[in-house]
Amino acid sequence: MSASAVFILDVKGKVSAAWELLRPPLRPCSAQGSGAASHLRHGVLAPPPPGPAAPGGRGSTARVHFLWIKHSNLYLVATTLKNANASLVYSFLYKTVEVGTGLMDFGFPQTTDSKILQEYITQQGNKLETGKSRVPPTVTNAVSWRSEGIKYKKNEVFIDVVESVNLLVNANAACCSARSWAPSSSRCSCRACRSLRLGLNDRVLFELTGRSKSKSVELEDVKFHQCVRLSRFDNDRTISFIPPDGDFELMSYRLNTQVKPLIWIESVIEKFSHSRVEIMVKAKGQFKKQSVANGVEISVPVPSDADSPRFKTSVGSAKYVPEKNVVIWSIKSFPGGKEYLMRAHFGLPSVEKEEVEGRPPIGVKFEIPYFTVSGIQVRYMKIIEKSGYQALPWVRYITQSGDYQLRTS
Repeated sequence: MSASAVFILDVKGKVSAAWELLRPPLRPCSAQGSGAASHLRHGVLAPPPPGPAAPGGRGSTARVHFLWIKHSNLYLVATTLKNANASLVYSFLYKTVEVGTGLMDFGFPQTTDSKILQEYITQQGNKLETGKSRVPPTVTNAVSWRSEGIKYKKNEVFIDVVESVNLLVNANAACCSARSWAPSSSRCSCRACRSLRLGLNDRVLFELTGRSKSKSVELEDVKFHQCVRLSRFDNDRTISFIPPDGDFELMSYRLNTQVKPLIWIESVIEKFSHSRVEIMVKAKGQFKKQSVANGVEISVPVPSDADSPRFKTSVGSAKYVPEKNVVIWSIKSFPGGKEYLMRAHFGLPSVEKEEVEGRPPIGVKFEIPYFTVSGIQVRYMKIIEKSGYQALPWVRYITQSGDYQLRTS
């Protein structure tokens, strides 16, 4: 679609809301955004030309093209810097209005769950017959996030505790920042789950009950899915909820403690003028030996005018990606406590290119199953249901890289 921004204007042409879709953004307060909004204001409020009324409108300035539709007393506007598909833009604007009207009735919010909205906002056309319209029962239920009549041959509940590690190391090998952020994802495949209770090794709970805090974790910025009973969590730190059907994010939290770099990178980059550049990278796993990091990718920046690559690795494989000016060293399996080396040799042209100030950092991607940086544990998971109802609970722990960067000198 290539739209750069979406605006909502009132009847006087004043921008009420804006969503930036591209970088750099087209801000209404900037010179371009102000000019586009001003041009749109005069174009929209001008008397319409004679003839049949059009469903929407379009216009352009020197650089910005904009398309709009009117709904009640509001104008929904999409701007683009390219020759965009106008039909697709108009379709998007009308769908936005359709979703908005489905979210609220008579000014009162009804439901915002995407899975429930899919029950009555579809891609197919519907013929409305008087007296036969039916509101999905889920919308009027006390539990609006779970539909009725769900059936499965096998009843299972999966919980994935996924911790994402953000790391920044400066050129002097000093750790500038290391944080862990974790969204806890869940997937429910249960026929009729009345309630599910979850207990964590929460430090606040351990302090309230007088237990040892040695194996507890302190969670910050905790956010829950709407299905969680917040009053129950405030009282006894128990996560009690009726799960939606399918995949959903149950909760997210952040750790403010220092995190040890799980994969440490040391690099030596020697550049010989008008001749060649040689790179040596050493990677070390600094997590427990019982764990294994999977899908490790180490991205090492190289000069943009380098050519004739040659590689030698102690494990895995390396390849040159010229469009990104990096060497990607891929290691399928990286056990904890191990060290591996990668050497790269590149030729340089006789006419040297001007150096750009600074050098991109080394990036690392990885995933370590059955391991968490924080030490968080699901102490118990109980499915509250009528007698004879059997469901299988599963818990999986994963630590993965987030914004994991190490700067080079």
